[in-house]
Amino acid sequence: MIKMAVIGAGLWAREHGRIFTEMAGVAPVAICDLNRSRAEEFAAMFGIGDDQVYTDHKEMLAKSGCDAVSIVTPDFLHTEVACDCAAAGKHMLIEKPLATRRDDVFRILDAAAKNKVRVMVDMHNRWSPPFNNVKAILDSKRYGDPVNAYFRLNDVKSVATDMLSWASKSSILWFLGSHSLDTLNWLLESRPREVYALSSRGVLDGLGVDTVDVYQTSIKYENGVIAQMENGWITPNGNPCVNDIKFNIVCERGKMDIDASSNNLLQVTGDDRLDTGDCIVANQIFGYHKGFAYESIRSFLTKLESGEEFFVSLEDSARVVLALLAIMESAETGRIVACETV
Repeated sequence: MIKMAVIGAGLWAREHGRIFTEMAGVAPVAICDLNRSRAEEFAAMFGIGDDQVYTDHKEMLAKSGCDAVSIVTPDFLHTEVACDCAAAGKHMLIEKPLATRRDDVFRILDAAAKNKVRVMVDMHNRWSPPFNNVKAILDSKRYGDPVNAYFRLNDVKSVATDMLSWASKSSILWFLGSHSLDTLNWLLESRPREVYALSSRGVLDGLGVDTVDVYQTSIKYENGVIAQMENGWITPNGNPCVNDIKFNIVCERGKMDIDASSNNLLQVTGDDRLDTGDCIVANQIFGYHKGFAYESIRSFLTKLESGEEFFVSLEDSARVVLALLAIMESAETGRIVACETV
């Protein structure tokens, strides 16, 4: 039995809890959140006793008897928690990104290595059926090697204005750019060498959210492939899907295109809007969680039990953070910035 604890009791943490209760051989045993009432609500949902509800993660690590921890705090609050989990000998599934500062990346890497704990960051787009199919096609070499790629992954405005209370303390690069860049790195099997980025702001500022609206980034990879990446969260709220996802990759003898947000798998029309229901990301089948955003959590648990390597390495996730920091620097300075790596 894998005994899982959860740190952070927000909406996505509940999805972790649901997977832990659905999987055989796994159980949620403890919850920690600074907001005790929210932690108690989480505990009631998943059968966690009152004595395993905490507001101090260090106390939870010392008393809960958990084997591993899901860290589902806001992106800028991962580091101290992750290092404390490592020191307590607990394996971790960390919601993306790994961290938001360079020094914090290396602190987590060092803590994991020193304490011999296993860590996976939840880069769940690798489990997305269309992207996973593209990876298989690329691996087959049927169409030759990649030459250039384009990835647009945007959110509607309400994500920043209503869904995330901490959007002003974050960036669309942390929230969506981490998925975009990890997917590109994985598909291209290379590391970003240098980036040039432009950014724009003003729309969200006008709505009281102090953050950049959109980034446009050009990436040069070590293997020579060039890619363009767009990440923003000012898509109109009337968009049929919360995401705007478009992907294209050109190879030596062919190309692949993905439209993962306007795919017409399902349309629900009301008097006020057209909605494309979620059939692949976080959907349910007969009440069970089956979307690809859940499969990454299941994969962490399966690989943790088997001892096999995770499909997302800790080093992979560290490189994503370091490259995103280079993108931010480029947008601020107007210069091409070399990407640090591990």
